[in-house]
Amino acid sequence: MARKKLTRFEKARLIGARALQLSLGAKPMVKVSGSSDPIDIAALELEKKLIPLDIRR
Repeated sequence: MARKKLTRFEKARLIGARALQLSLGAKPMVKVSGSSDPIDIAALELEKKLIPLDIRR
């Protein structure tokens, strides 16, 4: 039975991995209007379900 909700550890791992990609020059999947901090952008991508990463459990 697959869980649909992410644990806090999975969220932290996804945001951290995506923030690293963004800091190394990856293009954001969301429009950046406020903060240009990679962690904020990654959190916004996760919130909007646009983060280009998969989870293997």
